[in-house]
Amino acid sequence: MAVVVPFEDPRAPSIDPLVELLAPDMERVNATIIARTGSQVTMIPEVANHLISSGGKRLRPMLTLALARLTGYSGEGHIKLAAAVEFMHTATLLHDDVVDESELRRGRLAARMLWGNEASVLVGDFLLGQAFKMMVEVGSLKALEILSSAASVIAEGEVMQLAAAKNTATTEDEYIAVIRAKTAELFAAACEVGPALTARQKAEQAASRSFGMNLGIAFQLIDDVLDYGGAAAHLGKNVGDDFREGKITLPVVLAFRRGSDAEREFWRRTLERGETTDADLDHAIGLMVRHRALEDTVGRARHYGAIARDALALFPDSAMKAALVETVDFCIARTH
Repeated sequence: MAVVVPFEDPRAPSIDPLVELLAPDMERVNATIIARTGSQVTMIPEVANHLISSGGKRLRPMLTLALARLTGYSGEGHIKLAAAVEFMHTATLLHDDVVDESELRRGRLAARMLWGNEASVLVGDFLLGQAFKMMVEVGSLKALEILSSAASVIAEGEVMQLAAAKNTATTEDEYIAVIRAKTAELFAAACEVGPALTARQKAEQAASRSFGMNLGIAFQLIDDVLDYGGAAAHLGKNVGDDFREGKITLPVVLAFRRGSDAEREFWRRTLERGETTDADLDHAIGLMVRHRALEDTVGRARHYGAIARDALALFPDSAMKAALVETVDFCIARTH
């Protein structure tokens, strides 16, 4: 059983306008990514390319390029910084899959299933090293500060999530704090680092960071909904992966808080103690529907999406700004 949560916008927003505007720059980013995964150690490009070539939209590096363009940057540094952002993201995915013991990533076997946990962690470390080399090559101390700080915050978020794992007592505020650090921080840094190259007014840098942070929170909340309300073919993962891994996400937090004593015991049994049956996922989805947990999580995502759109109001109207606004809508309305 999977519940498809209805979205209100009858015209499906698209990321295509952003993709088209950034196509020449993204070609250069992709070439940089391929070049920087090269190594005489054969396993490194094999593991890295398995994930890098697996069909992700590369939203984070596109945001780096877009915000650099939006704030008038005309140099070359944004290409390497965008590639660095993608390497940071890929490294976190490799590490995440080991921590979560995930079997699938974007519809393919996770790297850990093919090469083992040790290789996944070490190749993730290699990519982080390459990311920092590119940051240094760009020569912007501010850009290095933004992305190195983000790397630290993301690691903190991972540890926070580990501490909250399988804990049904997690509050909404605690959960938002985890995804703010673990997911949204890289969105924020990706958006802030381009304007940092232009030495624009602090207000523009702050607006760019706010845009990324709130888009990142909205993006993750929709991911949480899709795990229970999407289709595996579109998600590139199994529906219910979060449930099977005992992850506490916002739909769980809301359903747990709103449930009866018997329902809360269900969540404790399945998520805290890991005692599950084949029928439990359907029952979990049913409880979420009953308590509007999926709908209200989408509502929270729309709230953060609205804050992201408002952050762009500081910038004059342009095709790039319009594409970024539509990207917010796409991230919230996506079913894939």
